[in-house]
Amino acid sequence: MSVERRTRVRYFLAFWLFVLSGVAFLDRTNISIASLQISAEYGLGNQRLGWVFSAFLIGYAVFQLPAGWLATRFGPRKVLTGGVLWWAIATILTAVLPSSLSHAVVLLILIRFALGAGESVIYPAANQFVARWIPVEERGFVNGLIFAGVGAGSGLTPPLLIWIITHHGWRAVFWFSSILGLVVGLVWWYISRDTPDEHPSISQLELREIHEGISSESATAKASSDKPDSQGISWKAIFQRRDLPALMMGYFSFGYIAWIFFSWFFLYMSEVRGLDLRASAIFTMLPFLSMTVFSLVGGILSDRLTRWYGLRVGRCTLASIALAATAACLVLGSHTREPRLAAVILAVGAGTLYISQSSFWSVSADIAGRNSGVFSSIVNMGGQIGAALTASLTPWIAERFGWARSFDLAAVLAIISALCWLTVHPERPLTEKADRVKDEVYQG
Repeated sequence: MSVERRTRVRYFLAFWLFVLSGVAFLDRTNISIASLQISAEYGLGNQRLGWVFSAFLIGYAVFQLPAGWLATRFGPRKVLTGGVLWWAIATILTAVLPSSLSHAVVLLILIRFALGAGESVIYPAANQFVARWIPVEERGFVNGLIFAGVGAGSGLTPPLLIWIITHHGWRAVFWFSSILGLVVGLVWWYISRDTPDEHPSISQLELREIHEGISSESATAKASSDKPDSQGISWKAIFQRRDLPALMMGYFSFGYIAWIFFSWFFLYMSEVRGLDLRASAIFTMLPFLSMTVFSLVGGILSDRLTRWYGLRVGRCTLASIALAATAACLVLGSHTREPRLAAVILAVGAGTLYISQSSFWSVSADIAGRNSGVFSSIVNMGGQIGAALTASLTPWIAERFGWARSFDLAAVLAIISALCWLTVHPERPLTEKADRVKDEVYQG
């Protein structure tokens, strides 16, 4: 009697998306580690540096919907590989831009905008992968793993980047980031496929597990009587979702809070809290390491609670509680006098924030199914608008009212996000309106 071969291709691909996620955040946050040197060379203050940070995020936000459409239309393999090549080129341009050029700062802002446009594809493409490859009961963990790369890419690299800057200058950091991105992107092209059925290494046993795990979504999608548009995207059903604005507002708040850590935490610890460069690099790691651990924990908890109590508890209640905890940590940490204790408390707040990260992306796949690339890109647009706002608004508030007030505003937004989650219904896919009446939908 022959024994069926068992493979775990979907987990390996999810792990590589974790790696890509880490590289993506290395490419977007390396500028904050090199900000002191860049600011000195280009003659920037915190406010103008904030414009450079915001340029990336505006480009990222503006291109979210096109990125979602591309991921849905052409699949995660092609779109993500192309995106990696794009952002590697933009990173190289940052490295070679002379500060002696007239209007060099304007060119730097444009390059960062282009980098944001290139990176806009990564998470819509990853979510499209999740919808096509990952059974519903595993989506919390897989999204947690993918977004653990955010913390790993941002948190494990500051000491390395500081060493590179010290020994080779700040431009070497961008060369290192671009080469690493090219290598990781080419590996993704080689090992991935857009659907499980296309992958040459997947076993029939794993293929059945995947199909059975997403079969309820497929059956629901086939229940429609309407025809899709030429791209096979359920635009009307997506924009009629009553909980879409709540998810966008919730993720706006998430992005605003997260980017205080990504763009300003290093400078906050060094300039405001008075830690030296070495200590600042070490304590700057804490929030991102916390994000890595808590993202994985949040994903595992989401899946378990979903199995035990359903999607509403597993996705929404968990996220709401986590965001309320984030608000408490932001207020307590920013008002604590001892710098190292403040860093630890704020790091816990960053971690509890990332417990909710898996929920934002899992519900996009739960709700939208084959349309998840577009749906998640719309939600993500809200997050990037919030991130772009914090990049410029945070130093403005800090300069006029103090850094504690910057964190207090972030805490208020965390509470708003927690309340938004109470109105989300992942148990109602695109085939149903919020009142449980069938909506217009079709197979994507």
